[in-house]
Amino acid sequence: MVTALEVRGLSKQYVLGEGSARYGTLRESMVNALKSPLRLLAKRPEPKTLWALDDVSFDVQQGEVLGIIGRNGAGKSTLLKLISRITEPTRGQVDLFGRVGSLLEVGTGFHPELTGRENIFLSGAILGMRRREIYTKLDEIVAFADVEKFLDTPIKRYSSGMYTRLAFAVAAHLEPEILVVDEVLAVGDANFQKKCLGKLGELSGAGRTVLFVSHSMANVLRLCGRVLLLENGRLIEDGPPEQVTKRYLQSDSGSPTERVWHTPADAPGDSVARLHAVRILNRQGEVAESIDIREELAIEVEYWNLQTTLKPTVSLWLTNEDGTTIFVSNDFNDRSWYRMSREPGRVRARVSIPGNFLADGTYFVLAGIGTYNPDTAHVFERDVVAFQIVDRSTGDGVRGEFTGRWPGVVRPMLDWKIAAEADSLVDQHLQRMAEDLR
Repeated sequence: MVTALEVRGLSKQYVLGEGSARYGTLRESMVNALKSPLRLLAKRPEPKTLWALDDVSFDVQQGEVLGIIGRNGAGKSTLLKLISRITEPTRGQVDLFGRVGSLLEVGTGFHPELTGRENIFLSGAILGMRRREIYTKLDEIVAFADVEKFLDTPIKRYSSGMYTRLAFAVAAHLEPEILVVDEVLAVGDANFQKKCLGKLGELSGAGRTVLFVSHSMANVLRLCGRVLLLENGRLIEDGPPEQVTKRYLQSDSGSPTERVWHTPADAPGDSVARLHAVRILNRQGEVAESIDIREELAIEVEYWNLQTTLKPTVSLWLTNEDGTTIFVSNDFNDRSWYRMSREPGRVRARVSIPGNFLADGTYFVLAGIGTYNPDTAHVFERDVVAFQIVDRSTGDGVRGEFTGRWPGVVRPMLDWKIAAEADSLVDQHLQRMAEDLR
């Protein structure tokens, strides 16, 4: 195997509260000068420091798709910035064996005053490509990004979606040996995300190395052959996707079976609604990580309604390990509740999923709270909880006596009606078979 990237003892320290100096007025300068003797007498507080990354080491092989997961603040983006040479490490080193293309934020590396076309050539030049090389990729980039009509428009006039499409298309098609992708695909729509994930798979198949940061465990499981788990700036696990994502999901820092925010001030949301809790319940009403395939389960969402004018409703998106959306459900299916007036307070919504419906595997829940007319999303939490469907049936399930992997994203126990009757043609056929054997 050929090594594409080596990271050794990588650490990054930040000083908290340290800001850049700003320009002041003449009056402010005079006041500060008068205050300076008093400041000398005052004891200055010791600066506080934070190790955003602490002694991280790993290697990446050419053609490998490496997932990097962890909660916000775990050090994922800092790691990618160090690898991309955007910032310098405090300690340690990164050795790169090939050109690096980075997609860390929407439109990273673009100049807002230049057109889309000009930014494509600028990005290629930064990667060390010749103009002729870039030109051969131009049509493919434009088609992928779907910005042909706006190619000669300054990108400061692009929407965030257009920015994202063009940025990803440039990063993926200008053929860096190492592509670094942060959680930017969440900005695009579902079709664009699917196209991007497919392109990342193609790059890996062509021998390109991909470093992929995501909060979507479904996408990580689908795309990556190996995963790193970061926690508080340290690398705590490096291994197969199923093993590492399972540890993440079962930890307090991952997508557990229950997530609770104790006060509205700490909870995701806005002035209309904020999440209080999301949990997976078994048929006994207990929080459960694993559910038998034959048993009913429930997804419960609690939120704080903070006003009386609008009518918030809960939406749930269920996805599997491949990133496939199994279904979307909304609590306005309870029409009596939807018509009711809303007073400020805590609301509990619960939806039941019957047994013998989902196939065995891991499932991820996106919980959202929105209002309609106009359509507004107040909360949108990806992979907020996760659970596993386990098939322990012994001949009494859908698979019967079959022991292999049963295909399909759902596994309903459908109602079959079977009847049998005698048939003279079968009797005649069996008689001929017997005569042939004599």
